[in-house]
Amino acid sequence: MSETGRSFLQWYGNEAQLIITDPEMIKEVLNDKQKSYPKAKLGSHLLRIFGNGLVTSEGQRWAKSRKIANFAFHGDSLKNMIPTMIECGEKMIEGWKNYEGKELDVFKEFKVYTLDVISHTAFGSSYQQGKNIFQMLQQLTDLSIRNGYKIKLPIISKILKSKDDIEGERLEKRMKECFMEIIRGREEKLKNGEAEGYGNDFLGMLVKAKNEGEESERISEDVIVDECKTFYFAGHETTNVLITWILFLLSIHKEWQQKARNEVLRIFGHHNNPTSEGLSRLKTMTMIIHETLRLYPPAMTVSRQVVEKEVRLGSLLLPTTLQLTIPTIAVHHDKAFWGEDVHEFKPERFSDGVSKAMERNSAGYLPFGLGPRNCVGMNFAMNEAKIAMSMILQKYSFTLSPGYAHMPIQLLTTCPQQGLHLILHSISN
Repeated sequence: MSETGRSFLQWYGNEAQLIITDPEMIKEVLNDKQKSYPKAKLGSHLLRIFGNGLVTSEGQRWAKSRKIANFAFHGDSLKNMIPTMIECGEKMIEGWKNYEGKELDVFKEFKVYTLDVISHTAFGSSYQQGKNIFQMLQQLTDLSIRNGYKIKLPIISKILKSKDDIEGERLEKRMKECFMEIIRGREEKLKNGEAEGYGNDFLGMLVKAKNEGEESERISEDVIVDECKTFYFAGHETTNVLITWILFLLSIHKEWQQKARNEVLRIFGHHNNPTSEGLSRLKTMTMIIHETLRLYPPAMTVSRQVVEKEVRLGSLLLPTTLQLTIPTIAVHHDKAFWGEDVHEFKPERFSDGVSKAMERNSAGYLPFGLGPRNCVGMNFAMNEAKIAMSMILQKYSFTLSPGYAHMPIQLLTTCPQQGLHLILHSISN
């Protein structure tokens, strides 16, 4: 913890930020029963990536989108996605045959895999169809990172646009055109009698909400585009880094790699694909995933803002416009709650589940957030990670490349700056 205490003030240009690591304050801010702490406003480049979608929207706009997303990413809908996730996994691992005994950057591999999964499951399109969107998102991400610490003067920046601002606007416009083509395709199929509905995936539900039901309850095309942008990015980027860090940790901790493999082979055998029922029985794998998320949370901070009026938080009186930042990485590495071995990889912390591990601090583990705005794709990400890991462990053991340099970096997510180069070893069966 910082020597300045559990809560302290810092400045980002001319904006004040209150850093919070006190668990009671974290719970109060993220549960937000009085609606005092809405999402913090994003900078222009980040806003082009997420739009005013589920991650950033408020009020009725958020409530409508959350309802659709809850339906699309829970229960039977999740079960129906499993065959597609397996198919994408098979495609990825098929290409690994050429790298047996050789070095492979799995970080790059998982980028393709996770984008393939979100393209198929949420949007009914292929990786190739989503590739243009993905490339534009990557370019917007680069712009956001490059401009992340530049302080803009509001009036001047509107009059004198930088080269990056102009490029960002171009990419945003082109990306909207791509999504509109996909939306129009769904509507045309129904109109021409080629489909009975708009589809049961996330996009189909969004298009249905645009065209059916009470007029007052319908959503606009702009809402659909913003939700598509949010889920294209969040739906693959966070899971990509999660699976990458799992392989990194298991390549170092061979005993846990073998424990995970033994469990997978016991439940699925050497040749059988994962099943919904089997995924729920992967206790060791679940422990490993949670400990990975503790050590390397995809999002290193959670931000909120005091907007309408000054509010009291604990013993502090907070003024309007103050931004509140919860550093997830600091909370996850707090010795007061996790012990002196806080920096060590010990999946057994979660042997009795997350709630038991958090008995001493229910706000000490925040990889998917907390409260009503926790991550709607949590179960989707867990399934995707379990499937990928099960299929990999059935076929390969893996070790770190001798040339690997450990350089985690916080971009929009916590990722390995130089990729993750592993040596694959085929296991006999």
